[in-house]
Amino acid sequence: MLDRNYLRHHAAEVRDVLKVRGFDFDLDRYAALESSRKALQEETETLQAERNAKSRAIGVAKARGEDIAPRIAEVGDLGRRLDDARARFDALRGEFDGFLEGIPNLPDGSVPPGDSEDENVEIRSWGDRTVFDFQPQDHVDIAGRALDFAAAARISGARFSIMSGDLARLHRALAAFMLDMHTREHGYEELYVPYIVNADALKGTGQLPKFEVEQFGIRGDENYYLIPTAEVPVTNVIRDTILPADALPLRYVSHTPCFRREAGTYGKDTRGIIRLHQFDKVELVQVVEPENSWDALEELTSHAEAVLKRLELPYRAVVLCGGDLGFAAAKTIDLEVWLPGQGRFREISSCSNYLDFQARRMMARYRAGDGTAFVHTLNGSGLAVGRSLIAVLENHQQGDGTVRVPEALQPYMSGTTRLRFEKP
Repeated sequence: MLDRNYLRHHAAEVRDVLKVRGFDFDLDRYAALESSRKALQEETETLQAERNAKSRAIGVAKARGEDIAPRIAEVGDLGRRLDDARARFDALRGEFDGFLEGIPNLPDGSVPPGDSEDENVEIRSWGDRTVFDFQPQDHVDIAGRALDFAAAARISGARFSIMSGDLARLHRALAAFMLDMHTREHGYEELYVPYIVNADALKGTGQLPKFEVEQFGIRGDENYYLIPTAEVPVTNVIRDTILPADALPLRYVSHTPCFRREAGTYGKDTRGIIRLHQFDKVELVQVVEPENSWDALEELTSHAEAVLKRLELPYRAVVLCGGDLGFAAAKTIDLEVWLPGQGRFREISSCSNYLDFQARRMMARYRAGDGTAFVHTLNGSGLAVGRSLIAVLENHQQGDGTVRVPEALQPYMSGTTRLRFEKP
């Protein structure tokens, strides 16, 4: 959520900055809500002060032997008027909060303009696109019988999969390797978190109320949801807390399944496991002091890049343009891995700085001098496990039909150096 005080004094500037996102900030409605809020607040405070003064006067009048019945009636009337004003103020505050919750974060000045992913800007790359002396296959053909969509559809429906044998082992090995790398080499603390969260947690990180349609709710209880990403439970660990300054920075890593409806993607990426309702990620979260958050973004991104390098996967880093920027992010750097089976780069990690946007929604603060200040939060995938699996299969496939296991993964595969999957 944006700083209310900043918005109050810079509403026109906020409107102009949000145009970079393609977001139409309704300045007239904001002005009307703010005017009504101010008027009702003044009315409430005036009535409260008047009632308090007249209540005190009753005691003085009583001591003088005066008839206090009219004064009591007057205070009672003020009380009723005050209750009415408070009710109207609470209703307006609810409407105002809903309006403010729908405003995305302000994009950083370094975010490039643009309307879609086609206008994202590449800032660096690593490795050469894999070249083969044979016709490469995509991950579905490589995995063969080890990837079963038909059985998954009978159990759950479309956009689910079942992995078996060495494919399931490779998937597990990838997650374990990533967790070990981030905890042992990058200084993250591993967390095991709930896969079910309440609505307040989703509101805290910005998935609700705007993205309700993307969430899997728990049937019969609208207040609980399956997590769309570990970002939600991990970041909410600091909700409603005041951290000591020397506790920062916090670095957390967590491996979880993620559940998304993928609303609006019908007919898109229907082949294979590129876009499923359930998938795994190893998520990185950092909580830092405000002056360190931009350095933290570069650091966090480099940690995700290190995984790609260790897996010997060519990739590029791109800065998302305003039109492709996520709701809560001030800036995002996507890592896109090369997939020979598709002949294109595909996102495998999004690393974002949210500044204090999430912290304000969560009331997450730290001790700063004699007072408190909001922390800055960041997160990124380190990496998406399923897409890493695809990238390993497609980039390390061999002409004899086997898949070379990257050296970094071999200890997690009992020393196995090649995999061969049974064809249908």
